[in-house]
Formats: sequence, C-alpha cells, structure tokens
Amino acid sequence: MTTFPPYPTHHPTGPPGGGALRHAHWWQRKEVRYGALITLLALSGLVILALVREQTGTEGFLVGLGLAILPVPLLMAAFRWLDRVEPGPWRNLLFAFSWGACAAALIAIVANSFATRWIATATADPSSADTLGATVIAPIVEETAKAAAVLLVFLFRRRDFTGIVDGVVIAGVTATGFAFTENILYLGTAFGTDQLTGDSGIASVTAATFFVRVIMSPFAHPLFTVLTGIGFGIAALSADRHQVRRVLLPLSGLLLAMAMHAVWNGSATFGEYGFFAVYAAFMLPAFGLLTWLVIWTRQRELRTVREELPAYAAAGWLTPAEPFALSSMRARRIARQYARAHAGKAAARAVAQYEAYATSLAFLRHRGRLGRANADFVVRERELLHELWVRREVARPALDHAARMTAPPVPAPVPPAQWPVHGYQAVQYPAYNPYRT
Repeated sequence: MTTFPPYPTHHPTGPPGGGALRHAHWWQRKEVRYGALITLLALSGLVILALVREQTGTEGFLVGLGLAILPVPLLMAAFRWLDRVEPGPWRNLLFAFSWGACAAALIAIVANSFATRWIATATADPSSADTLGATVIAPIVEETAKAAAVLLVFLFRRRDFTGIVDGVVIAGVTATGFAFTENILYLGTAFGTDQLTGDSGIASVTAATFFVRVIMSPFAHPLFTVLTGIGFGIAALSADRHQVRRVLLPLSGLLLAMAMHAVWNGSATFGEYGFFAVYAAFMLPAFGLLTWLVIWTRQRELRTVREELPAYAAAGWLTPAEPFALSSMRARRIARQYARAHAGKAAARAVAQYEAYATSLAFLRHRGRLGRANADFVVRERELLHELWVRREVARPALDHAARMTAPPVPAPVPPAQWPVHGYQAVQYPAYNPYRT
C-alpha cells in the first residue's frame, strides 16, 4: 500500500492523477459507445419480439409473457442480495439482463434453427436432428451467446469486475434474461397447442410447461452460466501477468456450462424417468453446491473487509469503529437507516456509496498484498480514498452509531473475594453490610 498523510492537505478539484486528457476519437467517446450498444440491444429486442410473436401468436405471446415474468423478480433479488457486499452499478445488471433477453436469445434462435435444419437436410433424419440440436448445438450456441455478456463486462467494466461474486451475478442476471425470453416462447407455444386441442387446467400442456420451467427449474439457465461467471471471477483475481490463466479459466467455466446444459437437455432421452433422475441426482446437488460456494465467497469478502481496512484506520483515513461496521451487513443496514432518519435519502445514498467504496478499497489492498494488483493500483487507491473523504461527514456518524448498536456485549468482570497484594499477604474483605456500625 502506498503511504499517504493521515488527511489530505488540500481538496482535490480534478481527476486523481491530474494531467490533461487527450481528445478521444469520435468512436471512443462514451456517448457514442453507449448509443451503439443501446441501438444494438433495441434492434435485437424488436427482432426477437417479432420472431416470438410469429411463433406463438399475439394471445400466446401475452400469456407466455405473463407467466414467464413470474420468476424474474425472485432471481434478480437473489443475485442482487449476493452482490450487496460490493454492489455493482445498476447499468451493468441492466446490460446483462438486456443482452440475455434480446441479443443472446436472438443469436440462439437463429443459430439453433439454422443448425438443426442443416443437420436434418444432411442426414435426412429430422428426429435425430432435433435430438442432436437440443443436446449438442443448443448448449454450445446458448452458453456462448450468454458468455459474451460476461466477457464484455470483464473487458470494459474491469473495475466493477473484481471477483467470483461479480462473475456469478453478471452471469446469473444474463441467464435470467435469456430464460425469460425462452420461457415466453415455450409457454406461448404450449398455449397455442392447448388452443388447438381444447385442453385446459392442470392437464394442459401450458400447465405442464409452466410447472417444469417456472416451478421446478427456474434456476436452470442461471446455474449453467454461473459456471462461466465463476471462471471469469477467478480470472479477475489473477494478476495481469498471468495471461494464460486469465484465458483458460473462463474457457474451462464455459465448457463446464455447456456440459451441464447438454446433460440437462439430454435428460428427456434417458428414458421415462430420465428427467427426474437427472433433476434429483445432478441438478439439485449442483445447485446446492454452487449456492454454498457463492454464500461462502460472500462471507469471505466480509472477512477481507474486516482484515484489510484497519490499516487505513491506523493511518487516519477511517475511524477505529468503521472496519467492524463495514464488515457486517447488519451494521451497514443500520448505518443507512440512521442516515435516512436523520438527514434524508441523499444521506442514506451517500452512506451506501461510502460502504461500497470502502469495500472496493479493502479488496484492492488485499489483491496488492497478495501480489495480484494491476498497474493502476496507486491511482485506484487514491481515487477510492478521495471518494471516502468527500463523504466522511455524512458516513462516519452513521457508521459509528451502527458499530455501537451491533458491537458484541462485553461481560463485566466479577471481582474475586480476595485481591492479591504483591509483597503482602492477601487481605480477606468482609461482605458489605449497610446496617453495620
């Protein structure tokens, strides 16, 4: 860690590091890149909307949309909860969901249809082409399309992508968007089938599809893509000089995601009870293991905050109570509530930002101590300290209050009956009697 004075000697007015910024070319400007990305996602959304509506019909599309949206808030809340230690910006999550629902879904529909049709024409066996398309082509195409969103965040939002939890969250949100669009297609098609056959209620194809895709396995697509996210997350923990590791780890995660996806899609070909066997013996244990892994990683992040921030408290940048408060999610919540109650929503937002910047600072120091820091370590550290400094007046009282509210109770010492006196014989004190004269 670089050495700074206990407090800044002046208030920075420009970007940390100083220096004049060069004029960027027009294609390097932020507004141009944002505009191009939004246009791409919007066009993909319009095309995928037209394709799904063409296959399901307007009524089927509306029914599929209403049913497919049900698991989305629950999954988004779960991934957002995992990301509470160092919450990433909403724009990353919005991009990930939009990419999965629009771009990745469009790529999957077009590529899967083309590949299946080509195999059927080449082999003159449509049934085997469908099986091969579901078990081989679809996992490769879909997982690659979803992984593209994780790769883009990893490359262009590197400061927001610092570990395993970030990879899990971006991958899971991308897969949630993809599953949302796919569920509209499947549920809308099932509804159209029921309209033709006259089936309704529990015995309908729509009810069966809803039960399998929304009730039993809403986590299926997120589970597959999370393996890719874990690979990117471990790569993010590696130093820039480990280029081979930073390439092989994401590829390994992607291959595992494809393999798990292929087993899941192929479960229908394993016999009458193949689907339930794969679900019970493979999917549920994998889901439980990955859930434990990400929760354990979340707790480890809090431990890192508790172990790394005392160095900044010793240097005067933080109060002694802040490392304890910032390493407890309950204390963080109390601090935000205290700021909101005494100074309003803006103060609560400033406290939340202070918590996020302090967490990023702890992770940065941890990587530096392990020799995994990037070349901009010093610049990034100064930037984060500056962000903490400009919010200290609002955040410190709230965090000190939270630390007092959540501090573990200290038991009062019980005096012994005899107090030893060095060099003299211990004296026995009689019990106190207020009525004794």
